[in-house]
Amino acid sequence: MFKKFFRGIFTIIGGLLGYEIYEICSYLLVTMNPNAEQVGLTGTEEAWAISFCVIIFGIIFFRIAPILTRKSRKVADNIGTDLQGVSPNDLIGGTIGLILGLVIAFLLTQIYQSVVSQKSLYLTITITIYAFLAFLGWVIGSKKGSEILNLYAKERKALLQAKAGQAEENTYGYNAKDKKAGRIPKILDTSVIIDGRILEIMKTGFLEGPIVIPEFVLVELRHIADSSDALKRNRGRRGLDILNKIQTEYGIEIYNTDSEKALKEIPEVDVKLLKLAQIMKGKVVTNDFNLNKVAVIKGVAVLNINELANAMKPMVIPGERMTVTLIKQGKDHNQAIAYLDDGTMIVVEDGRREIGKVVEINVTSVLQTAAGRMIFGKLK
Repeated sequence: MFKKFFRGIFTIIGGLLGYEIYEICSYLLVTMNPNAEQVGLTGTEEAWAISFCVIIFGIIFFRIAPILTRKSRKVADNIGTDLQGVSPNDLIGGTIGLILGLVIAFLLTQIYQSVVSQKSLYLTITITIYAFLAFLGWVIGSKKGSEILNLYAKERKALLQAKAGQAEENTYGYNAKDKKAGRIPKILDTSVIIDGRILEIMKTGFLEGPIVIPEFVLVELRHIADSSDALKRNRGRRGLDILNKIQTEYGIEIYNTDSEKALKEIPEVDVKLLKLAQIMKGKVVTNDFNLNKVAVIKGVAVLNINELANAMKPMVIPGERMTVTLIKQGKDHNQAIAYLDDGTMIVVEDGRREIGKVVEINVTSVLQTAAGRMIFGKLK
């Protein structure tokens, strides 16, 4: 039903366009050849000519209506997808730019309104000017308007803090002064935000600022939170909650990377992260083992949360006695597995018969890897 309705609308639009084209051609013919009025068409001939243009363009639009409908649907879907990654400031700035473009177009059309006597030509020029200036205003407004709004928001926030006597320096924020002072920014990875331990580390004060959260990390978190997989969706939502707490408690704003032209052609988030770290001369905070390896190759400094957690585990030396609970069978036939409170795995030789019991063991060796620590022992 709707397809037939839209096809009828397109056909009517095609007919109107055919009539307008006839009017424009007639006006141009008279303008370019003043004697054309003397050899003009009769009323019947003019009616036939108008009917011909209307029917031809009506048929053309009738035929291409399904194609235009499919293309319009794809364009609408693409616009919806693109708008998911657009910030509210970009939308507000683009809307203001669109309105200003329409106002300027209105003022321009008033200038030549008395000059162009042909209504069809005036209508064509007017539509073209309105469409061009509206598009130009939207593009400029969305690009620069958001920067102006962000600047206004920052100034207003600073003014309110000054009035309330709270104009304290944000040690975790990153701005131009930090760049000039040579302070090394810590760039947060998606995995470390989802993990959540970064918030507790910041609370202890062991991680010095400034902290940088790139905009593309927020976009990746949003995509993970919208995933059809329940596990990924929950991890993404947890990451957004942690990010919201970091912003609320420490006043860290999302770092806009639009000005970094070197990042626009890089699709992968991890590669973008390392490139941004090279540009800012900063360090990447992550717990991604593979990203850590790539960062070493790229010469980017990394602060790995897992390595920090391993370093904070209590030291165990060979010969030390420990009391553990054997939980399950190990990889080899006679081995049993136990765990410390911090998750460290203990492999006990000849402990298979004691599974489910609390036993005392002697530590024989400790294996430290980038992925964690393993303790090997024997029953006492």
